[in-house]
Amino acid sequence: MRVSTVTVRKRLTFVLLAGILIFSIIDVRLGYVQFVLGDMLTDKAKGSWSRNLPFEPERGEILDRNGVALATNKSAPTVWVMPRQIEDPVKTAEKLAAALNMPKEKAYKHITKKVSIERIPEGRKITNEKANEIHDLGLKGVYIGEDSRRYYPFGSYLSHVLGFTGIDNQGLMGLEAYYDKQLSGERGFVKLYSDAKGKKMPDIADDYTAPVDGLNLKLTIDSRVQTIVERELDIAQATYNPDGIIAIAMNPNNGEILAMSSRPNFHPSDYKNVDPDVYNRNLPVWSAYEPGSTFKIITLAAALEEKKVDLLKNQFYDDGAAEVAGARLRCWKRGGHGHQSFLEVVQNSCNPGFVELGERLGKEKLFKYIHNFGFGEKTGIDLQGEGKGILFPLDRVGPVEQATTAFGQGVSVTPIQQVAAVAAAVNGGTLYQPYIAKEWVDPITGDVVSQQTPIAKRKVISEETSKQVRFALESVVAQGSGKGAFVDGYRVGGKTGTAQKAKDGRYLENNHIVSFIGFAPADKPEIVVYIAVDNPKGTVQFGGVVAAPIVGKIMEDTLPLIGVKPRKEQLEKEMAWNDTPVIKVPDLEGLSSKELQQQLLNLRLDVSGNGEKVINQSPSPGTKVKQGSTIRVYMGDS
Repeated sequence: MRVSTVTVRKRLTFVLLAGILIFSIIDVRLGYVQFVLGDMLTDKAKGSWSRNLPFEPERGEILDRNGVALATNKSAPTVWVMPRQIEDPVKTAEKLAAALNMPKEKAYKHITKKVSIERIPEGRKITNEKANEIHDLGLKGVYIGEDSRRYYPFGSYLSHVLGFTGIDNQGLMGLEAYYDKQLSGERGFVKLYSDAKGKKMPDIADDYTAPVDGLNLKLTIDSRVQTIVERELDIAQATYNPDGIIAIAMNPNNGEILAMSSRPNFHPSDYKNVDPDVYNRNLPVWSAYEPGSTFKIITLAAALEEKKVDLLKNQFYDDGAAEVAGARLRCWKRGGHGHQSFLEVVQNSCNPGFVELGERLGKEKLFKYIHNFGFGEKTGIDLQGEGKGILFPLDRVGPVEQATTAFGQGVSVTPIQQVAAVAAAVNGGTLYQPYIAKEWVDPITGDVVSQQTPIAKRKVISEETSKQVRFALESVVAQGSGKGAFVDGYRVGGKTGTAQKAKDGRYLENNHIVSFIGFAPADKPEIVVYIAVDNPKGTVQFGGVVAAPIVGKIMEDTLPLIGVKPRKEQLEKEMAWNDTPVIKVPDLEGLSSKELQQQLLNLRLDVSGNGEKVINQSPSPGTKVKQGSTIRVYMGDS
């Protein structure tokens, strides 16, 4: 049967068109795979061939307000192995074990694991010298990954505030934990390529993705002030062997924390060998206890604001105790202080006098001001574990509770609450939220990424009332119970506190928290300093005896550093029986040797140089020194 030419042509045309269609589909598919899916398929293929060698980011440094590094990093490389690339596991295990001081059986177990990449535990965060030693062994399949460990250059300095990190540089406590996300950064890596057998593919270049370092954190802390505080706490620890010590220094005009410390403390790099109760409790923000007489500042401020008292005109008679609802609330001074102005009530820290102020206010007004000053709630400071203290519920406040609260007993407050509240009482009346993180800084460019600004919560008293509080508290230091904090040339105000410690509902005998909170200059405060010493041994347990001198020494050394110049105008210190008199150094220049002996009856002389007349002296004329101090004079001919 013959097929016609037309039919053959039709069939050939159909086959040709079908062939063209099939090849077109194949071409389109190839083009789609080549040009559209090519990169994705290549990435998938590379993904199946690749092994990532991690490169850890540099954790952000923690700096003080002046750029001094308080927490930084030290290079600490880590050893990784790719088991499939190891040609001689036995020999490699022997050499690696010897270098890392580990059993060779354990090394062999790691390098023969059926995994793509393995980290050697004994090779984590090793020294650069050890890393170079392992690199020089030339072991195939063994790699050195860049890593770092946290380094605290000042040791236990500021330890509770800074906190510490774990083995993976993750923040575990303190600022390291509170701001872990911002400090951590993002991990980078080197992508190494190997075939199905795990052998490195030499024709494909390694891919490197750089880690992104964490941001640097600049604090409000001034390391110069912190150093002074740490020194004084070390001295107090050695002198009194207390159960604990607390210190806070703050700028009262914006809430910036300038220094914070406590005892016992710890070295952040050695936290594993420290009792968790030590490092988990940042006492300045965590602990809550009866404040004692430092709390009287709040009662005083409330009474002045409500015009319930005139410090100079109003009089009060203290016979040694106040009778309230059948309870006898004693003054610390047996027999009482007798007739006093209310300024003297403040100077003498007279409990019955403050009971009277509490009664004049009434419980609603008194507790309104206590709450307005921030007690009974957290301050909001950016540190872990802040407490909020305990106050009587208003419906459970009777006459006795009102009276004891007025002089700081029966309530529980935290140190940071007291500092924030007293700062408000003396700064013109504004309560600020304390804070410690000042700026976030790009570690590469040095640019400020973000910054914290002061948070003014509310106005609690007027400027006029604040001025009266400052006046009263300056007189406490010059003429009252806070004389230990007096600093010649600087106007310092403050208040002592001596609080009994309670256990199982009863007060302990001879076991007190003694404290002092001071500020300077008294007319325009630039710093508030709080010190509390828990159960000091071998001394009279009074805030004026133990804590006030510590604050005075901190003030004396700190005020010049923060730019406060000494002035001649200040309240004269009332001398106590055990005080060494202070006298002014006379002008000695031009005097002869004989005339010198007539001038310096109460001072010692240290004479140097040859000549008939005094040509220079130290200290300079007009300087106040303690009686019996040594004056250096230089003799010459003119």
